Amino acid sequence: MKWKGKRQSSNVEDRRGQSGSRRGGGGLNPMLLGPLFKLLFSKTGLVIIALFLGFSWFTGNNPLSLIGNLIGGGGGQTQSAVPYQGSAAENELADFSATILANTEDVWNGLLDNYREPTLVLFTGSVSSACGSASSASGPFYCPGDEKLYLDLSFFRDMERQLNAPGDFAQAYVIAHEVGHHIQKIMGITDKVHNMRSSLSKKEYNQYSVRLELQADFLAGVWAHHSEKTARMMERGDLEEALNAAFAIGDDRLQKQSTGKVVPDSFTHGTSEQRIRWFKKGFETGDLNQGDTFNANPL
Repeated sequence: MKWKGKRQSSNVEDRRGQSGSRRGGGGLNPMLLGPLFKLLFSKTGLVIIALFLGFSWFTGNNPLSLIGNLIGGGGGQTQSAVPYQGSAAENELADFSATILANTEDVWNGLLDNYREPTLVLFTGSVSSACGSASSASGPFYCPGDEKLYLDLSFFRDMERQLNAPGDFAQAYVIAHEVGHHIQKIMGITDKVHNMRSSLSKKEYNQYSVRLELQADFLAGVWAHHSEKTARMMERGDLEEALNAAFAIGDDRLQKQSTGKVVPDSFTHGTSEQRIRWFKKGFETGDLNQGDTFNANPL
């Protein structure tokens, strides 16, 4: 892909090197709380409290704040005092991701009225989102609760080494797929599907999940179609990289690779053939009206 030198999105949160926990480290060991309270409510403890309040009044500090810091360690998300320093290769992937996100913004702002641009969160290891905590093992994901895409850049390395799906356009497809889920959120499709969950069996809901994922593949193809018309970033072999990535992450292929057998009733993302077909349909037509996976028969 010819992506270098093009605009990078400002809608990027770089949380690499930060802990996914919402609590800070340090603080008092919980095992000491019992003895501490016994001391505080003894005669000696009352004298200590009086002295402590007098000190707080003299210094102008809030005594409740001081107690909270003593017991809880201050709270807040854990961060290193030293700014995160990624390798040259990792930082290039971060620049690449910001460039692809910017291009999706250009495309979707042109296709949709009042498009809300999502935020891309880069993280390492684990991360907290409005959808809960997640580790790198879960792969890239979109959270409709905060309208953010979450990506550990090590996933691109795993695509190449473990899934045999290398290439920068394969990586761009991953980002565009997650942006596709954002389009579904804007259109109200995501909420409709999620609201069905309580009234459906797991097998039935999985079928809707497959249709949701395949539509995101279609939308990634729509992005690629219009991006190629305007930005001209694609090079020979790029389309094959995206199709290979779609093939590599099909439910049937992943299940056979991990367990040696395929269980269609447990599919949540679609087969390799389906993922390739819907991405190609979006890429070839560029027409949003062609992506109704929910009424497609056969899928």
